Amino acid sequence: MKVYLILGGLLAINLAYSQKNLVLQDKTYEPQIKTVRLYPNQPTEGNTILPAVTRVDVQNLMLEFDDLQEERNNYYARVIHCNFDWSKSTLMDLDYMRDYNEFPINDYSFSINTHVPYVHYRFAIPTVKLPGNYVLIVYRDGNKQDLVLSWRFAVNDSRIALTQDSDLSGLGNIRSTNQALNFVLSYRGIEVINPAGSIHVVVRQNQRWDNAKYDVQPSFLREDVSELEYRFFDMDKTFSGGNEFRFVDFRSLNYPGQNTYKLDRSHKPFDLVVALDAPRGSQAYSQYPDMNGNFTIDNQDIRSEPWISSNYVYVNFGLQSPPIKGDVYVVGAFNGWQRTSENKLAYDQGIYAQRILLKQGFYNYQYWVDAKGADANQVEGNYFQTENLYEVFVYYRPFQPNADLLLGYFVIPVNPR
Repeated sequence: MKVYLILGGLLAINLAYSQKNLVLQDKTYEPQIKTVRLYPNQPTEGNTILPAVTRVDVQNLMLEFDDLQEERNNYYARVIHCNFDWSKSTLMDLDYMRDYNEFPINDYSFSINTHVPYVHYRFAIPTVKLPGNYVLIVYRDGNKQDLVLSWRFAVNDSRIALTQDSDLSGLGNIRSTNQALNFVLSYRGIEVINPAGSIHVVVRQNQRWDNAKYDVQPSFLREDVSELEYRFFDMDKTFSGGNEFRFVDFRSLNYPGQNTYKLDRSHKPFDLVVALDAPRGSQAYSQYPDMNGNFTIDNQDIRSEPWISSNYVYVNFGLQSPPIKGDVYVVGAFNGWQRTSENKLAYDQGIYAQRILLKQGFYNYQYWVDAKGADANQVEGNYFQTENLYEVFVYYRPFQPNADLLLGYFVIPVNPR
């Protein structure tokens, strides 16, 4: 048994190694691990909100995270190869790694004059030999049982082509609320045996794995021309359009931005109250720009080095609504779209509320309803006009190696602005 303390009296919790069961998804295993980002490390504006997908000939991914402690830890990382459905593959480390599969994380910086001290870590993802799905795990002192975080990424080798078809006829009465992708895959560049069984297609919306469509089956198979045709006319093959994401801007704590109500500076860390939200499911669609649920870290009060000068703030979310059947969560890329006790809203006197510790920046978020048979977007509403970003992952499992290889990756914006 070990005890980890988030400094400043935020939280103390006992964690046994037995409680840290590895799950092959985006997850932190200790409460003081915050603001995890995994993104392409390239010199372009906005690269930190890009998908954690890279080409096999580039492999430029970067991991960043904060540890809310005053002293650094000895963290190590390793890489796990996964199948298309994120189950662990049967490959051995030497099958997909170029080096010994344990890497020390030596790039770290201490926060500067922040209300909550923290250590900021950076780690360049090691190169792999095979395209596919991977999970990076981070653990303490070389002890793989003492998990800190796990995060997903993908490496693509573009050998399968995609042609998009914008004909959405056949959607019927769901066309006003749902979005569908029609496309044709061409696998002429590779020799495929049993394409219906060896090619797997996964589609996700706005970089979310929690509601991705797995192993989507083709509508037509044309082996004579090496093509698979995907036409999504059924409800279970389409995505709810959702709504543009809500946002809150606290890049400045001297002059808080849009959708902030008040900032309580009487204690540290500060308490920021977000302007009270209301359900939008019955409202008309309203267009405005968003980041498809993502977030950026920035400190407009101190312009230099925002990754170590930005403060952590208690952000108070509130949704004024009649009681909703099911559990209501506030979700976004800031918490890996997870639905846990940390972001589950409590209901009292007509308001759903939750208080979450977040790093200074600009955040997209939405309210998600978790109830059997209910529309998860009922608070936000569903509109076909919503701008969303879709990704199509195409995997092929050859006889050797007997694992799913990512041989096609395509980004498809819907209603781009």
